[in-house]
Amino acid sequence: MYPLFIKEIRSFLNSLIGYITISLFLLTTGLFMWVVSGSENVFEMRISTLNGLFYNAPLIFLFIIPAITMRTFAEEKRSGTIELLYTKPLKDFQILLAKYLSGFFIIFISLMPTWIYYVSVFYMGDPVGNIDIGGTIGGYIGLYLIAAIFLAIGVFCSSCTSNQVVSFLLALTLSFIFYQGFDAIGSYSWWGTWDGAVQSIGISSHYQSLQRGVLDTRDLTYFISLTAIFLVLTQLVLKSRKW
Repeated sequence: MYPLFIKEIRSFLNSLIGYITISLFLLTTGLFMWVVSGSENVFEMRISTLNGLFYNAPLIFLFIIPAITMRTFAEEKRSGTIELLYTKPLKDFQILLAKYLSGFFIIFISLMPTWIYYVSVFYMGDPVGNIDIGGTIGGYIGLYLIAAIFLAIGVFCSSCTSNQVVSFLLALTLSFIFYQGFDAIGSYSWWGTWDGAVQSIGISSHYQSLQRGVLDTRDLTYFISLTAIFLVLTQLVLKSRKW
C-alpha cells in the first residue's frame, strides 16, 4: 500500500497542476484575508482572528479537492491501468486507502503554510497574543475534517465514472449539498420543529461549533461517520466489478 501511496503523491507533485492547485489555494485565502475588502479582511475587522481563513477555505475546498480526486480512479479506468492495479497483491480497501490518504496528505501540506497567518495575527494583536487559541485550533481541526469528507466524496465520485470532468462535477455538487445545501433547506419555516434536525445533516452547523473551540464528540462522530460512509460506498463500487 505504501508504494502506491508514494506513487500517487509523486504523480500529483510531478505535474504542473499540483503546484498550481496548492498555489491557488494559498493565494486565494491570502487575498481574502489581507487584501480584498470585505467582512473577512483582518485589517477591516480589527479583530485578532483567523475567521477569514476558516470561512473561505471550505469554499475553496469545494473546487480544489474535486480537482485533486477526479483522477484517482476515473483516469485509471479511462487509460485501462485499473486492471493492472487490481493484479497487484493489494486488497480493494488498501488501494482505496492509499489513494485517499495521498489526497489528504496534499491537503495537509497545503494548509501548513497558513500557520504564517496565525503568527502574523498573533503579533498584530493589542496586546501581542490577543487571539482565541482554542478557536484557532478548533478551526484548523474543522478544516481537516471537512477536507476528509470532501476527499471521501471525491474519491467515491471518481470511482463511479471514467470521465474526470463528470467526476469533478459530481464531487462539487455533492460536497456543496453537504456543506451548504442542508443548512439552506433547513432554514425554511415549513420544516417546523424539524429544521434543526435537517440542518444537523449538513457540515456547516458542526463546523461552526468547532470554530468556537468546542470539540463536541457529536461533531467529531458526524465527520468521521460521514467520511466512513463514502469510503465504504467507494469500496462497494470497486467490488461491483466482481458481481
